Amino acid sequence: MATDKKNDKERSVEERLTALYRLQTCLSEVDRIKSVRGELPLEVKDLEDDIIRLQTRIQNYQDEIARHEDLIKVKKNDIVLRKDKIARYDEQINNVRNNREFAFLEKEKEFENLEIELAEKNIRDAQHKINDKQEEIVKTQEELTDREHNLEDKKKELEDIISETKQEEEKLLMQAKELETKIDDYTLNAFKRIRKNARNGLGIVCVQRNACGGCFNRIPPQRQLEIKMHKKVIVCEYCGRILIDGVLAGVEEIVTEQPTTGRRRSRRASSGNA
Repeated sequence: MATDKKNDKERSVEERLTALYRLQTCLSEVDRIKSVRGELPLEVKDLEDDIIRLQTRIQNYQDEIARHEDLIKVKKNDIVLRKDKIARYDEQINNVRNNREFAFLEKEKEFENLEIELAEKNIRDAQHKINDKQEEIVKTQEELTDREHNLEDKKKELEDIISETKQEEEKLLMQAKELETKIDDYTLNAFKRIRKNARNGLGIVCVQRNACGGCFNRIPPQRQLEIKMHKKVIVCEYCGRILIDGVLAGVEEIVTEQPTTGRRRSRRASSGNA
């Protein structure tokens, strides 16, 4: 009974490793498809952000113009009221009884005239700012139109690429989701974490030429034997990637010829001389 459970466990490890490697193959192909799109998704996102920024800038300019226009209305109304006061002071001057009243009314007129001049200056300044903001709106609108045209072109280009690879990507993602059901949560989460941190997106790699297929560091013979036994999930001590032997992954092992040593050549040479 214990032997059966042990065999079941060993087969489970083999199944998990095989499923993991097939999952890696699917995800690597998805990565390749995404790489075909290049920087287009990021360019589209940047253009969309630029458009929002420019639209916000135009809205801010328009809000400033509205505030300056409101100020102009207030100041113009203030000028009318102060001119009315000056007209009343002129009428009162015609009926003054002494120099003291005359001097007081003249001072009031002078004050109102100064306020009118200040209001007119405020109106000129506000109008100047309005003109500046309107010029900025024109420039920003031109920039916005240019960005919108670029965004339309980039979106069209991206949509064309996506439409060409959409079915293939969806098929691969469905296969990947199906393979995930054959892997336990702990191993799957570890694989996803390793893959996320790996520069090339490889979470599981084959042992080739006695080295890790991810970081290419040499793997000790005893470690290689443990990998081939499929008793447990083993990771590279250098890069942390999960390791699988080529036989289980269905990858042909690369065998390199060992160079003939100088000692062996010398023996052959000596035997020949003899």
